[in-house]
Amino acid sequence: MMNKGMAAILLVTTCHVCAQEASDDSDLSQWTIDRITPIHDRVSRWVSNTSRNIDGFFGTDDHLNTSNKSYIRLSQELQWEEGEGFSADPGIRFKLDLPTTEERLRLIIESDPEETQGTLAEQGSQRLRNDDRDPGNTVIGLSRLSGKDWARNWDTKFGAGVKFRLPLDPYLRFDAERLWDLGSGPWQLASENRVSWFNSDGYFARTRWDFGRPLDEVRHLRFVTNVQWQEEEDTLEFSETAALHQVLGRRSVIRYAAVVVGSSASNPRINDYYLQTLYRRNVHRNILYADLIPELHFHRDTDFDPRWGVTLRLEMFFQGDIVRR
Repeated sequence: MMNKGMAAILLVTTCHVCAQEASDDSDLSQWTIDRITPIHDRVSRWVSNTSRNIDGFFGTDDHLNTSNKSYIRLSQELQWEEGEGFSADPGIRFKLDLPTTEERLRLIIESDPEETQGTLAEQGSQRLRNDDRDPGNTVIGLSRLSGKDWARNWDTKFGAGVKFRLPLDPYLRFDAERLWDLGSGPWQLASENRVSWFNSDGYFARTRWDFGRPLDEVRHLRFVTNVQWQEEEDTLEFSETAALHQVLGRRSVIRYAAVVVGSSASNPRINDYYLQTLYRRNVHRNILYADLIPELHFHRDTDFDPRWGVTLRLEMFFQGDIVRR
């Protein structure tokens, strides 16, 4: 089944696979492991206990025995772009998962929702996540799930809540997803759609079409189309991506992509072309990840002259389900 978006893709930092990868699950020294493990486990237990207690209040008595995928992600990014120089950005993002409420109303708490991530041009290649852009972008609300298999029927979700800031900012949101197998071959087409309204920002609409197939056991080809409109901008935007994903090893994955970003329906124009390699390594036991992301951009603002950029990112996850090894 195809991945739901870029967040599911692992990407890396070097061009060869470590010879010891089959028998090793960490690149850290034992001295470092001994010091970060107690801290990580304490924070992860807090994430697990907090999410399960809230889940138990709104859900069922199964909350203690059900897998919980809540997490906190801390990140540190170092970016360089030709003509702009270096910048460093710390970030934090979290997700609260309440699985036993799924048969009824699901409580949603999320930071930095899609509607607050700016235009497609501002999102660019998504190498700069800017999770700390505005702490007032956290939303809390209720979502009604259809519970349907998106490979057989449209899976819909209707939600309402508030953006957690003063004054409170109410919102409404509708999502619809569908996955089709095309004929008897390996090609699949996924459609992900969202329409929402925030009192402060107005209406938001986005549709994403993801067309792809596995080429073999380690490579996957994808063509992704995004179309987005925001009331604040009042401009229809679109992006087209052709990407090849390749598994390099048990803890390493790489993606090569060519992307076009444009705007306007009546007079379409291209604002940015870029080539990108996203390379991600699981540095330590699904807890610590390192990304290296070089890019070559051709911006309209710079008369499409080539400009290089590179991002180095470290991420640490504190998860509701603590995996011990």
